[in-house]
Amino acid sequence: MIRLARFGATKKPFYRIVVIEKDRARNGRSIEVVGTYDPRKNPAAVSLEHDRIKYWISVGAQFSDRVAKLVAKNPAAAPAETVAA
Repeated sequence: MIRLARFGATKKPFYRIVVIEKDRARNGRSIEVVGTYDPRKNPAAVSLEHDRIKYWISVGAQFSDRVAKLVAKNPAAAPAETVAA
């Protein structure tokens, strides 16, 4: 499962987007960190590793509801085309 793990101080949340087994605790040992989410910035800062997320989805991982919304709002940038001179 790809979901959020909460970090940060009291009343100052910061989240890592992690790949973790579904039955593990929210902040338990994760398999891989694939991004971060900071809701305290305006606008909220989201950093994603789209290639790793694509890999984990291909092998059967599922998004949590919140992570699915974050990924939908922050799509991968189109690869830059090289121009021959």
